[in-house]
Amino acid sequence: MESNAEETQDEGQESKGCFECCIKCLGGVPYASLVATILCFSGVALFCGCGHVALTGTLTMLENHFSRVTTDHATLTMVIQIFQYIIYGIASFFFVYAIILLAEGFYTTSAIKKELQSDFKTTVCGRCITAFFMFLTYILALAFLAIFGFTAIPVFLFFNMWNTCAAMRSPDANITSPDSICVDVRQYGVIPWNATPGKACGATLGDICNTSEFYLSYHLYIVALAGAGATVIALIHYLMILAANWAYLKSAVSTHEYQDIKTKDDQDLEAEARSKEGQNSSSYS
Repeated sequence: MESNAEETQDEGQESKGCFECCIKCLGGVPYASLVATILCFSGVALFCGCGHVALTGTLTMLENHFSRVTTDHATLTMVIQIFQYIIYGIASFFFVYAIILLAEGFYTTSAIKKELQSDFKTTVCGRCITAFFMFLTYILALAFLAIFGFTAIPVFLFFNMWNTCAAMRSPDANITSPDSICVDVRQYGVIPWNATPGKACGATLGDICNTSEFYLSYHLYIVALAGAGATVIALIHYLMILAANWAYLKSAVSTHEYQDIKTKDDQDLEAEARSKEGQNSSSYS
């Protein structure tokens, strides 16, 4: 009976120790940085993956329906290829950068907790690193905000083309001359004015709207726009986290300086009191 009781007690202590260890590990997780990292990964993946495929589909659609001469859209092909390489770079950079910010969140969370327990003191270098990441994240947020606005341009163009085709197919449209309704992509500067044919009208336009290239590219641009927006939100979230961490670290440094000064003053008062006691005892003797 005694051995069973001891075994039960040991099992209870082990389970309690495991529970406390799990709580301690979970308490050290920077959940805000983790949420921002997941949002950043999702946004960048949607923007880069969908944007890459949408650009390829757009080039195929232009080659088949709006610019059948290779020399007319050679510049556009080069620009799209450059954008696709930029997308590769964006995906690689943000994958590494999000991991670094998540690691910085783990480090700062641990440092702040140890600061509160007076077991650890942050260095000037650590605070400067946090300030540098805050500045870099601010620049990246502005850059991706510009990318978000740029991504809205093809969505707007495809949306106008989609609406034109929908209006032509509508039974309430009452269009007497469908061939007079055209979409001229040359006016957007996508291809030069001497491109052949450069525009699509009537039934030809309706057939283009029914192609898989148009349908897929249009919806992929929408998803890429949503991914760019999610990335902007993630970067703003990172910026708030870094600003809060920097403020906490600065406040912790001020608190430690105050505690050091107070401890020194207490020690001086205690030493002065001891010296007075010694003088009083010597005078009585």
